Amino acid sequence: MGMTLPSTKPPGSGAPTPGAPAPDTPPDPRRWLILAVASAAQFLAVLDMIAVNIAFPAIGADFRSATTAELSWVLNAYTIVLAALLIPAGRLADAIGGRRSFLTGMVLFGLASVACGAAPGLGALVTARVVQGAAAAVLVPTSLALALPAFPARERPTAVGVWTAVSAVAASSGPVAGGLLAASDWRWIFLINAPVVLAAWAAGLRLLPRTGPAGSERRRLDPLGTLLVLLATGALTTACVEAPDWGYGAPATLGFLTGGVATGGLAVAHMRRHPDPVVDPALFRTRAFTAATLGLFSYFLAYAAMVLSSTLLFTGVWGWSTVAAGLAITPWPLAVLVVSIVSGRLVRVLGERRSAALGALCFAAGPVWWLLCASGDGGHYAVVFMPGLVLTGIGAGLYQPVMFAAAGLLPARQLSLGSGVLMMSRQGGQALGVAALVVITGGAARPDLGALRGGWVFAAATAGLAAFAATALRGGAD
Repeated sequence: MGMTLPSTKPPGSGAPTPGAPAPDTPPDPRRWLILAVASAAQFLAVLDMIAVNIAFPAIGADFRSATTAELSWVLNAYTIVLAALLIPAGRLADAIGGRRSFLTGMVLFGLASVACGAAPGLGALVTARVVQGAAAAVLVPTSLALALPAFPARERPTAVGVWTAVSAVAASSGPVAGGLLAASDWRWIFLINAPVVLAAWAAGLRLLPRTGPAGSERRRLDPLGTLLVLLATGALTTACVEAPDWGYGAPATLGFLTGGVATGGLAVAHMRRHPDPVVDPALFRTRAFTAATLGLFSYFLAYAAMVLSSTLLFTGVWGWSTVAAGLAITPWPLAVLVVSIVSGRLVRVLGERRSAALGALCFAAGPVWWLLCASGDGGHYAVVFMPGLVLTGIGAGLYQPVMFAAAGLLPARQLSLGSGVLMMSRQGGQALGVAALVVITGGAARPDLGALRGGWVFAAATAGLAAFAATALRGGAD
């Protein structure tokens, strides 16, 4: 049988979860406020990845001398740096303390946001986006690692559900917020972050527990391992992100892919020999954590294909505006929001394995619905498309909280690193899912319905793989 995720049984019914309060320790009365601060960081990181896409034409209008390829780095610099730094940033947070990392990341994110909004030229804007991506890489894994220990085991699924729901709301509100702010001036997309960052930093300074490095022993640095992980993840993410522009068979794409795979192999070999590597291979001896890592990668393959195919259907086949497409997808985050918040109760009844598997199968049912019902006529959206969105939203709300909660399996000294590994699975799955859908649709900006059907088959199949990964979990009801 698989390893058990953080128990949903009442305190005292078994061994305590690593990193959780002892069974006889009362819960932190500030835990929901701590979660709110952590969720604010997640919201900012996701929103700034999505909203800027909508402002792309407005940014291009301000920098008319720049080519489309040059402008694309306003988007891609953030994504690539975020993905490349997630694991090293998680390791750093475990080494110096989560609170210090979080507050530093907030300051950097705020300063970078202001620099983006005030950028006099494209080079300055891209540079500020690099810093912003690095700050987000510090915030995202640290936020979850700070929130989890504040909750007793029975409340963790609900807490992670709220954290997940905030991410879904940020992703869905990004197009609408980006469109509204860009209508005034695209710089407001970045400048609006400043008061939110200031409030979150002040709240974090007051609420977050003062912690030093996790564990009593001094952590050894692993600069070579960190460099290899940076190069591998950066190269692979760059290949996935740039392949639609460069061409999937282009020498640059193949070169980055080959270099990323080769460097990744060197990183694995190095980490197996180093006494305290940047990523401890022992993490993956916990079967449920490994299942969560693979499951989240498969799930986000499906998620990325679902979101992009939906957008292409709305704008390319049905001819809707970008804002209308953003509004049309709102049933998805609403379903995620509701189900994520109540998912903890279902986990207590069904257990982690059944809840996560049910969620992945619900997600797969959405693309299957579109395969059976979708047509080239957008006039029947409420009948032919919205039910599939609701199904995928229900599935996401059930699946993600259980899988992200797997970070709570790890010792306190590895919470941020474990969160970083799970977030890396998310980023990698999203990047590869977009690349896969572009290949399936032939790279067309306005693909026909037949090409999108191929994308829905891909989304359903990868969601099925995510359901299979969930079978390695075991819940309290099993």
